[in-house]
Amino acid sequence: MSKEEIIQEIQNRKRRMAICYDFDKTLSPDDMQAFTIIPALGMDKDEFWAASNKFAKENEMDKNLAWMYKIYYLSIAGETSIKKDYFIEAGSKIPLYKGVEKWFDNVNLYGAKHNIEVEHYIISSGLKEIIEGSKIAKKFKRIYASSYTYSPDGVAKWPAQAVNYTNKTQYIFRIAKGKFDVYDDSVNDSMKDSDLYIPYENIVYIGDSATDIPCMRLVKSRGGYSIGVYDPDKQMKDNVYKLYADGRLSFFTAADYSPKAELMTFIKQIIDEIDAKENIKTEQQILNIDASFYKMENSIQTLFEKYGTSIPKKEQNKIKKNMSELKDFFEK
Repeated sequence: MSKEEIIQEIQNRKRRMAICYDFDKTLSPDDMQAFTIIPALGMDKDEFWAASNKFAKENEMDKNLAWMYKIYYLSIAGETSIKKDYFIEAGSKIPLYKGVEKWFDNVNLYGAKHNIEVEHYIISSGLKEIIEGSKIAKKFKRIYASSYTYSPDGVAKWPAQAVNYTNKTQYIFRIAKGKFDVYDDSVNDSMKDSDLYIPYENIVYIGDSATDIPCMRLVKSRGGYSIGVYDPDKQMKDNVYKLYADGRLSFFTAADYSPKAELMTFIKQIIDEIDAKENIKTEQQILNIDASFYKMENSIQTLFEKYGTSIPKKEQNKIKKNMSELKDFFEK
């Protein structure tokens, strides 16, 4: 490979960024269960969550496992089999914030103009099967969320995955390293920054509350961006004010995903900055070609000065010949 070809490869390298989203109250105005499962079980949402949280406390149980158990238990008590198809159908009825349906294509288009491939991910404590039934499910490269295992005839039987606010962070690492499968333990292996599938500084996390803090903190501490959103109708900003004041957020704004809203402005600014940083990386990698040769040449020269007399003449000539060929390559 010639030097020109190496430079071309560096210039043509894939430039990626990821936008990771919570779901409930981030892309949708309320908890997904409130629109779907809870009413079907004949309960008021406040009544359900009070009972679920009480059950979790009494049993020293993860709150997400508690609500998953409660849904399963109530379905049995009511002699109602909750099937995967039901969850998916329920997902199709979930309301979304203004502009969400076209948001992903708009962001991807702006990223493409800057030669950046934008990938979208869900990291949610909600139910994966419901999200998979939503109008926007196909916009995500991966959906990381709580889920059930199912009997051969498709009836929910047992939690397969429970995603809570602390273990959400593992999915940031999976996305950065390109280790997407939840059973892949190699996500814990050390990886050089240069080998990352998506650099941490090219990751954006969008969420709405304290349950998103671990992901926000992780992404922001590694040079990425976190954005807090609030319901544009209710205008309850306490959560985002606190998160911003505590240094958890890069930006906060209303959960309005329309093209001219402030959230799109922030994302465009982030893409602009990532583009600039990627351009700098490209130039630095190109400069490193000659700098690396210079370092290699100096190291070999030092080696000759220190151990030259002990190196056989034939080996010295061979090394010098190789270095001469390398020098010609780098100077072309």
